[in-house]
Amino acid sequence: MLETDKVFAGSIPENYDRYMVPLIFEPFAADLARRAASLSPSAVLETAAGTGVVTRALAPKLPPDASYVVTDLNQPMLDHAASRQGPDSRVQWRQADALALPFENAAFDLVCCQFGAMFFPDRPSAYREARRVLKPGGHFLFNVWDRIEENVFADEVTNALAEIFPNDPPRFLARTPHGYHDIALIRSELEGAGFSSVVIETRAEQSRASSPRIPAVAYCQGTVLRSEIEARDAGKLEAATDHAASAIADRHGSGAVAAKIQAHVIVAAV
Repeated sequence: MLETDKVFAGSIPENYDRYMVPLIFEPFAADLARRAASLSPSAVLETAAGTGVVTRALAPKLPPDASYVVTDLNQPMLDHAASRQGPDSRVQWRQADALALPFENAAFDLVCCQFGAMFFPDRPSAYREARRVLKPGGHFLFNVWDRIEENVFADEVTNALAEIFPNDPPRFLARTPHGYHDIALIRSELEGAGFSSVVIETRAEQSRASSPRIPAVAYCQGTVLRSEIEARDAGKLEAATDHAASAIADRHGSGAVAAKIQAHVIVAAV
């Protein structure tokens, strides 16, 4: 992962929330919220919360006396998440690095994280931090994307951009969001961090959009892929987005489109 892969700033948070969240994140957020609520936690920490799709799904499922601390490394993403959340005294917002959590030992029943672990520059350290702040009997619940070939629109956009920039293809999607999918490695790193039980489930969903342009805009302008495109040619963002949309239309048609997305869901117990 490159250092720039973590920089979600400028117009990216708004486009991310407008396009990426309904395209790929909402189905898995609902799944994660359901799993989290089934553990009946009274003190929850969310890391790498992004624009708050899990927060919006999970908060209504928690009991009235629960506490819910929502964190992200990127303040612009966290600000956007807070602006989308209704008034709720149980929810606290705090900028925090998952590798150095500013919380006491054994402070939470549950740590949850949706599609954030891929961005951690030192995952074993992040896992040790998650375990440190968990109470005995607590759980670390998170998900990561499977390999890019199992996530059709992401793969098609990546291939389309390689045609626009053949000498230096933007590889953010394959490199980082879809770069941490080895189940044996995930299990080994969690066990090395001190978790006693690790259960991993591979789950497929459908990514749906009203037109081929939606996933093209989502990936090209709502992720760090935008920064990669603009770094190569600042004037080609729209042309690159159009080319990605055409590639999706060629395979899926010009109307409403749908394609497979797939992730691993992990529950690690203290």
